[in-house]
Amino acid sequence: MTATAPRASLETQFRPSVADAPPVEWAVSDGLIPYPAAHAAMEARVAAIADGTARECVWLLEHPPLYTAGTSARPEDLVEARFPVYETGRGGQFTYHGPGQRVAYVMLDLKRRSPDVRRYVSALEAWIIGALSAFNVTGERREDRVGVWVRRRGGGEDKVAAIGIRVRRWVTFHGISLNVEPDLSHFGGIVPCGVREHGVTSLADLGLPVSMGEVDSVLRIAFEEVFGPTVPAAAPTIAVAREGEEAMRAD
Repeated sequence: MTATAPRASLETQFRPSVADAPPVEWAVSDGLIPYPAAHAAMEARVAAIADGTARECVWLLEHPPLYTAGTSARPEDLVEARFPVYETGRGGQFTYHGPGQRVAYVMLDLKRRSPDVRRYVSALEAWIIGALSAFNVTGERREDRVGVWVRRRGGGEDKVAAIGIRVRRWVTFHGISLNVEPDLSHFGGIVPCGVREHGVTSLADLGLPVSMGEVDSVLRIAFEEVFGPTVPAAAPTIAVAREGEEAMRAD
């Protein structure tokens, strides 16, 4: 599910409605996490949150090179299947994930905050924009395009971060991806998010060779400003993907 209707302003506060709500668990995985294993772990955690047996969680990771197809993906936007293609239930179209890109899977219970998907997407935008500002990068949103954009010299603009979400039983999953220092040529196998008129960029491409650790620290601070406190936690347990597995379909 994505938000495409006009939104009047960024939702800069999306905290739990209960003052003493437990903090969101903040987990970071090292290495490259296979997409099928990550998706399975995310599904399990979302179900546990919905059942009231697990806390909300933000899970930061990197994937090996791959493409994902959202529910609105058009076949013609897969230009060249250079990497495995995974069909997934998130909103949006085709996107790329790979080394040098920070993926954040955000698993929040909207019933504890606000059961309003538009507000939630706006809060994700505010989170990314706040994090970028720490690097003196001005991130902007567009009413007709999902994600966070930066203006380039000469009047153009490129996407620096993508957003794709799904909500089940009012618990969110999937989330955001921020281009830190990925191989931008890998985006050439797709029309990213169905947008042909603009390109993609990264912090490195903008002249900011920051480490993933620096990005993670900034993301956590900016997240807490919008969503409330976090606490360090172990990453979700992942299963080893079957050898030779190249694609999956997620309901």
